[in-house]
Amino acid sequence: MSSTILVTGGTGTLGRLVASRLRDAGHAVRVAGRHAPPPGHDVDFVQCDLDTGDGVEAALSGVRTVVHCAGAQKGDGDKARLLVAAASRAGVTHLVFISVVGADTIPVRSRFDRAAFGYFASKRDAEDVVAGSGIPFSTLRATQFFELTLLTARAMAKLPVIPVPKGFRFQPVDAGEVADRLVELALNEPAGLVPDLAGPLCYPMRDLIRSYLSAAGQRRRLVPVHMPGKAAKAIREGANLSEDMAVGRKTWEEFLTERVPGVVGR
Repeated sequence: MSSTILVTGGTGTLGRLVASRLRDAGHAVRVAGRHAPPPGHDVDFVQCDLDTGDGVEAALSGVRTVVHCAGAQKGDGDKARLLVAAASRAGVTHLVFISVVGADTIPVRSRFDRAAFGYFASKRDAEDVVAGSGIPFSTLRATQFFELTLLTARAMAKLPVIPVPKGFRFQPVDAGEVADRLVELALNEPAGLVPDLAGPLCYPMRDLIRSYLSAAGQRRRLVPVHMPGKAAKAIREGANLSEDMAVGRKTWEEFLTERVPGVVGR
């Protein structure tokens, strides 16, 4: 019988999808997170905190493969350090990590860079921890999920006038397609840093916001703004994109049609 596969962040957007796909494929799955899933979700859940270490040893008991989906806007390197130390003691033989396109190409140097784009540096720190852990690993960089793009658009739509960074483009991807790839990696031999997974199309940020407003039946004025700093400059130059790896199939328009009332482009 194969050992249990641990999914950290298993109650989040991506982790839930990974865990359900692994279970559907007949694998024993344990979900770890800070907050238990809602009642009625029949999962093997272990409460653990990757900031404090509480529950991590118990979560790793009997585990040989970890799919590390837990993350935040900052501190991912520290979470990874805690996890890999415990995973090494537990005898984990494969660590699968989800990172972000741009982690290695977007410089985060100034105070403004850290405040606005610290997520990229946090993911790069975690990548380095995973790669240097001594545990065989597979790391996948993906572009931003549709869900995050939608969350951002909804938040900005609450403003009477929406500031839109000049020159910013994004290549959002379906979280389900990312989950499929992570499952594939988890069930195979460690592969190191694998090719990126990016959405099928690149969009100027203003177009993403406009399409959301159209779908939601809202009107707002969009005002272009210049974002300072080296990180913003890198994004204007496309460092957060992976146009040669546009292997995702689902489009932003298809996602909006499913998730937002109204008709895209009306």
